[in-house]
Amino acid sequence: MRPDTETAEKAAARGPDASLVGASVGPARAPGALRRATPWVRALRPLQWTKNLLLFAGLIFAERHGDAASWVEALVIFVAYCAASSASYLVNDVVDVERDRAHPVKASRPIAVGAITPRAALAVASLLLAGALALAAPLGWASAGLLVAFVGIQGAYSLWLKHLVIIDVSAIALLFVIRAAAGAVAIDVRLSPWLVLCSGLLALFLALVKRRAELAVAGSDHSARRPALGSYSLPFLDQLITIVAAATISAYSLYTFTATDSSAMMLTIPYVIFGLFRYLQLAHAPAPSGEEPERTLANDLPLVVTIALWGVSAALILALD
Repeated sequence: MRPDTETAEKAAARGPDASLVGASVGPARAPGALRRATPWVRALRPLQWTKNLLLFAGLIFAERHGDAASWVEALVIFVAYCAASSASYLVNDVVDVERDRAHPVKASRPIAVGAITPRAALAVASLLLAGALALAAPLGWASAGLLVAFVGIQGAYSLWLKHLVIIDVSAIALLFVIRAAAGAVAIDVRLSPWLVLCSGLLALFLALVKRRAELAVAGSDHSARRPALGSYSLPFLDQLITIVAAATISAYSLYTFTATDSSAMMLTIPYVIFGLFRYLQLAHAPAPSGEEPERTLANDLPLVVTIALWGVSAALILALD
């Protein structure tokens, strides 16, 4: 067997993403540099950086959106958390490489198919973490401390917490609370307890729906794909989701009643209710979504329109208040 034939056969056995490794495998579909970069782009998961948009909540709700210096600080901390998030994804994929290879979707991840070696992934993760800390440190000790806490919880989640029932989704919610706090601390504004409560509850809701979707897709193979799923059941998750959805609507409604001088923020409550209900509808569809919340939120037109309308309405109300 010729060496080039052997390489192609091995790449085919690894799956479709193996075509990204090496210029000699298959026809060239892009310039060499772009082809080599593609697995890294996928491994860094830029779509999930949308979670870090929560860092701008403190700036918007503190009505500092007209302050250029605050925007610069918010953008710096946003970039820092995007770098830290991507570093955590790389570490998580190295830890879960064997489990990912048994998953129908995650099996195509670059580390799982061998397009990126674990050693290279950990090296890049170290650089990203160093860069994130270098960005956060000039904003103050509190910003640096929150970033360290964020990275620490992400690491604990990858290694241990995601295997513990209820603790796993609570850790995800805590990460969103840290994002909300970090955005306020970076621009030196008071951290609203309503922002902490609403962001934490919404994150918990999304995490529970994610577990429900994973359990529905995995079926009897759930323990092999994610050990914590063995301690969940669809009826149990449905009860938790109902409780948290109701708590989220109640907390947001109370915020609109009490947190501003004007009662006009109450006009945004229907957007929150519809958004949660629409997400639940998608989670209970014959082909349930929600296993990747960032894709669900980005690809469902009713949700995209609802979020946009809520954002525009809230910004106008706060600006006119």
